[in-house]
Amino acid sequence: MAFAHTGSVALLGVDGVVVEVQADLEPGVAAFTIVGLPDKALSEAKDRVRAAVVNSGEKWPQRKLTVGLSPASVPKSGSGFDLAIACAVLAAAERLDPAAIAKLLLIGELGLDGRVRPVRGVLPAVLAAADAGYDQVVVPRQTAAEASLVPGVTVHGVPTLRHLIALLSGQPLLDDEPEPAAGGRPDNALAGLSLPGLGVRSRADEADLRDLADVAGQYEARRALEIAAAGGHHLFLKGPPGAGKTMLAERLPGILPPLTPDEALEVTAVHSIAGLLPPGRPLLRAAPYCAPHHSTTMPAIVGGGSGLPRPGAVSLAHRGVLFLDEAPEFPVRVLDALRQPLESGEVVVARAAGSLRLPARFLLLLAANPCPCGRWSRRGEACDCTATMVTRYQNRLSGPLLDRVDLRVEVDAGTRLELMDRDATAETTEVVAARVLAARERAAARLRDTPWRTNGEVPGHELRTRWRLAPDALQDAERDMERGLLTARGLDRVLRVAWTTADLAGLDRPDRDQVRTALALRTGFSRGLPLPGR
Repeated sequence: MAFAHTGSVALLGVDGVVVEVQADLEPGVAAFTIVGLPDKALSEAKDRVRAAVVNSGEKWPQRKLTVGLSPASVPKSGSGFDLAIACAVLAAAERLDPAAIAKLLLIGELGLDGRVRPVRGVLPAVLAAADAGYDQVVVPRQTAAEASLVPGVTVHGVPTLRHLIALLSGQPLLDDEPEPAAGGRPDNALAGLSLPGLGVRSRADEADLRDLADVAGQYEARRALEIAAAGGHHLFLKGPPGAGKTMLAERLPGILPPLTPDEALEVTAVHSIAGLLPPGRPLLRAAPYCAPHHSTTMPAIVGGGSGLPRPGAVSLAHRGVLFLDEAPEFPVRVLDALRQPLESGEVVVARAAGSLRLPARFLLLLAANPCPCGRWSRRGEACDCTATMVTRYQNRLSGPLLDRVDLRVEVDAGTRLELMDRDATAETTEVVAARVLAARERAAARLRDTPWRTNGEVPGHELRTRWRLAPDALQDAERDMERGLLTARGLDRVLRVAWTTADLAGLDRPDRDQVRTALALRTGFSRGLPLPGR
């Protein structure tokens, strides 16, 4: 038989499309052609596959060879099709049984010596295979643990093409596991799995464990941080340099609850495609933290790049924290591009090569100085900036963007007493995280039969009609709306924060105090009600 086929996966963002890899051998001058919209890396598979097959002890067919990737209208990229192409060619040449590979899905890059090298995006690829009905997949041995996260799929991790040929032919399996690098050197085969990221890390990294008790003073900001974590609310910290804004932001991931199993798969799939999975940890269970520099471009923030778009910082921070330090220094176009994903929890990137829908349900934390010199205050002390300079600097954060931020806190510079004398009453990350988890569980019980998971996701209409507040609880908010100080979106945000403060306090529903606290955190005016937690 001169024809054989098997399966592989083309990744479009974080979604996978099952591709049928077909191989056809015909009499004629020896040639090797790949059709079906391959990119440059996939076109070069001809040389990799030929060398890998020959160096694995097999004979390369000296006939006209055509490899087709179907559906032909879907762009294919990367080197993950190598293993499927090699097996399809060997089956067409009758070295393998075509029926043995017809129901398999194969993912992996081939080295010239026949080793099967790992590729990025194995988890979303296997998820797509499971959705398409495949129950057996073949992946590089280094990524077998990642592929095994998908239930109902049998995973075969292979080190070399020769090992896979023996497995499919029913021959005794060879002990050809590649030798570990001598002298403790890293394995070169793993190099393609880890790419430089946008400052992404997980709080599970031991070196990144930071305690909230290290922050001196800042009781109002600490309380706002707790509310943001408990309800998934966006937060804006404004204050002079050295006040502790970055310290607070770096401790926010530590008080977030662990990811649920479904959330962990979502986050791991995005990080697998981006090449940011930590070695030895195939499943991310902690919220990610992404802190891009203010010089980062728009495609790097929202997703994009040349050719088919790739996940950006908003997707890498999915189910975690996106921290924009020195937010006014970011280009205005980049900041305003965040407005749509802040509302919808996803970002749609359209390019000439195609459009992708990427997850982007993140918690946004903005930090900014009050003016270019950083010393401006309402008292106007020690600031060298003119009124025009202050206004222009603060207007870099547009009103529509700030209208989507639930909590806004002025962070004052720490006093000598706060800095020199350690506060024995300062709560640790562990204590605050326990309160946040309890509040999340309380909200989850209330939202059990809805598509939402946190208060920050619930539409305002549902909060106003489905879950009623205490009588007269909205008096202050209604007064602010009549005065034009609060928009309709702002009212929805206030209701969300009020429910979160009620969950933290263990109340069945918010009353006027919770609404006033939410208004104070949004507008910056305390209205005579001190924030709890001091």
